Amino acid sequence: MAGSPAEVDDGGSGDGEMTPLQKHVAFFDRNKDGVIYPWETFQGFRAIGAGLGLSLVGPVFINGFLGPKTRSGKIPSPLFPIYVKNISRGKHGSDTGAYDAQGRFVPAKFEEIFQKHAHTNPNALTSAELLEMIRANRDPKDYKGWVGAWVEWKVLYSLCKDDNGLLPKETIRALYDGSLFFKMEEEMASSKKKA
Repeated sequence: MAGSPAEVDDGGSGDGEMTPLQKHVAFFDRNKDGVIYPWETFQGFRAIGAGLGLSLVGPVFINGFLGPKTRSGKIPSPLFPIYVKNISRGKHGSDTGAYDAQGRFVPAKFEEIFQKHAHTNPNALTSAELLEMIRANRDPKDYKGWVGAWVEWKVLYSLCKDDNGLLPKETIRALYDGSLFFKMEEEMASSKKKA
């Protein structure tokens, strides 16, 4: 259910600009052609500092799951391309609702994450609080959604938690607005230059 215009941030999508969900996945479109192939997903994971194992397994599941859903037409592609413009078709259930059905950001749903689940720190989530949130968002019998949500949040937590084991609110906000992966890539490049 999409919110009213006052309740969503469409990222300016009315004039052809990408929605926040499109911006979120566009990071992995390494050649900026609007299509994300498994090797680009791999390159994106490596660029944000993911280990080789996650970088190899991630594309299999991500492209395998999202590719067919975002593709126009009925003929499947053995390359499992993800089409950025159609990424909202790949939204799964059992999520936070911080993206609406069109991929627009819903600020009220984002704030609700912290109002309901940030018990230790009002501006961050612990691992246990993340699990609580994932369980609270489960739709009945939506097993794929449960797995999808769990994997997404656990990967985010493992890559982005701070030294105190907290996943900061500003990090999660950057995930939703599409800027997080670009920031992570810049930080990785910067740290490599210093080394």
